Amino acid sequence: MSLKDIQQQPGVAAQPPAETAGFVFNHTMLRVKDIVKSLDFYTRVLGFRLLDQRDFPEAQFSLYFLALLPAGTQVPTDDAERRVWMAGIPGVLELTHNHGTETQEGPVYHDGNSDPRGFGHICVSVPDIHAACARFDALEVPYQKRLEDGRMKHLAFIKDPDGYWVEIISNTPLAG
Repeated sequence: MSLKDIQQQPGVAAQPPAETAGFVFNHTMLRVKDIVKSLDFYTRVLGFRLLDQRDFPEAQFSLYFLALLPAGTQVPTDDAERRVWMAGIPGVLELTHNHGTETQEGPVYHDGNSDPRGFGHICVSVPDIHAACARFDALEVPYQKRLEDGRMKHLAFIKDPDGYWVEIISNTPLAG
């Protein structure tokens, strides 16, 4: 389907409203059971950088903001500056940890991929999907779908500690 055809789908505005100039899709929030396991997964396994942490002890929750940043990106060290900078970048992941959930037995949050279905997944694109999947194998990351499974051999789905699916796609042309 051509881009022109895609953009002419019912319900699609012909042009973005001028008033939305400068809007940025900033972040997605996931509730996580065990923040230590989740931070390990997102920083060590997927390479996110922790940019900010906000604690709300009176409400018994904490927020952790992470992003995949190009090498050499300078994150502002001043708290107020960093928060404004962070609000202007796309693709931030907010992990919300409700204090005490790490001690509860079994899953705490619904991943959206079983009934009732809702939220599906987040996606990370990688330059070499085969190397990334070999690394996930070496790290014993659980899969929902391996590259070789099913009809779509160009993508994989791994699972984070809460069972949320993370789609892995290539951001470079695949060989063959």
